[in-house]
Amino acid sequence: MSRTEAYKSGRPVYIVDGNRTPFLKARGVPGPFSAADLAVAAGRALLLRQPFEANELDEVILGCIIPGPDEANIARVVSLRLGCGKSVPAWTVQRNCGSGMQAIDAAAMDIAHGRSDLVLAGGTEAMSHAPVLLNNAMVNLLGEWSHAGTTWKRLRLISRLRPPHFRPVIGLIHGLTDPIVGLSMGQTAEELAHRFRISRERMDAFALESHRRLAGAQDGGKLTEISPIYDTDGTFFDHDEGVRRDTDMAGLARLKPAFDRPFGMVTAGNSAQITDGAAWLLLASASAVERHKLPVLGRIVDCQWVGVEPGQMGLGPVHAMAPIMNRQGLATGEIDFLEINEAFAAQVLACLEAWQSPEYCRDELGLDAPFAPIDPERLNVDGGAVAIGHPVGTSGARIVLHLLHVLQRHDGRRGMASLCIGGGQGGAMLIERVEGVHHGT
Repeated sequence: MSRTEAYKSGRPVYIVDGNRTPFLKARGVPGPFSAADLAVAAGRALLLRQPFEANELDEVILGCIIPGPDEANIARVVSLRLGCGKSVPAWTVQRNCGSGMQAIDAAAMDIAHGRSDLVLAGGTEAMSHAPVLLNNAMVNLLGEWSHAGTTWKRLRLISRLRPPHFRPVIGLIHGLTDPIVGLSMGQTAEELAHRFRISRERMDAFALESHRRLAGAQDGGKLTEISPIYDTDGTFFDHDEGVRRDTDMAGLARLKPAFDRPFGMVTAGNSAQITDGAAWLLLASASAVERHKLPVLGRIVDCQWVGVEPGQMGLGPVHAMAPIMNRQGLATGEIDFLEINEAFAAQVLACLEAWQSPEYCRDELGLDAPFAPIDPERLNVDGGAVAIGHPVGTSGARIVLHLLHVLQRHDGRRGMASLCIGGGQGGAMLIERVEGVHHGT
């Protein structure tokens, strides 16, 4: 049974609860929490409020792209630390920016196919802990050192040390650069800005609005999916740290290009921030909902993964959302709210342009007509990654979780969550609120 068939004719998949940490801004040094610490903090708060024990889960699936060296198969590490017990299997997925959403989709497939009834799925990332590595010259010299049999040989090796041996390899920079096309993620955003004629002013205005919306959501108590976390000295963190309440267009305009100097338009101000954070969702079958008398936030209706040109990776959401819209027979106006991850302001704006472009929809998507424009007032209504941050393995889970809360708050029915994926991919998930599916009804 294909993924499409499983979502259409398999067992229904419900999201019954979810939780995330605040997203903590990286400040040039490792943050107070590892990726596993973040996932444990978010998961503990979620599981403690459930009517079942942690060891009653059928599996744990976690997205993460840069776990620490002592976090191999980080899902299993986190599962055991959460008290799920040795009998609950756990596995880690890696689809770059889509990892958190991939974990949800994998969990949903197991439920739809009847292999699981209750699954904890999500994503975690501590980008501030990305490794700083030795270069190959130093690694080779150290290898020779380990095999040198005498003090004299080791002294000769030391005499060969030169400044280039001490040049570090910054893992995060390499990880955010596509090795196939040789472009950083920011440079791919520059490509889209040029292709769709998106001005610097439009990018900065989009970024400013993201901060404004996040500040409003924080002030209005709308981010109810967040639980505070505490570090070892008792310091607590209870809100997303990336919001810049004092930013304005003049301040954004003063920032220099970050990826294409001196002529580029993508800056640190209109790009997603380097961030640490974790998010979980709890997925259940109808029988698990009834057995444990669980409330239901919503149902997963459909999901799509696509590949696109790596140098144009930011257009992945358009290619992923379009097949879902066609399969489900939906028009843009029938999606009540959307979350498109804000990797870059230019990238989201390019998606909005491509979505309504007759030429793009015809030539790239094979459609007879474009989609109706997406209403900006229904997109990322509480801000996005430009203000919140983009812990890569987590964001796919965050946008699905928050979209459920937005639908609930506004009494909406359908929502679409989507994101671009480094390496030239896109992912999208269609969810809907469901009435009357809880407490055995």
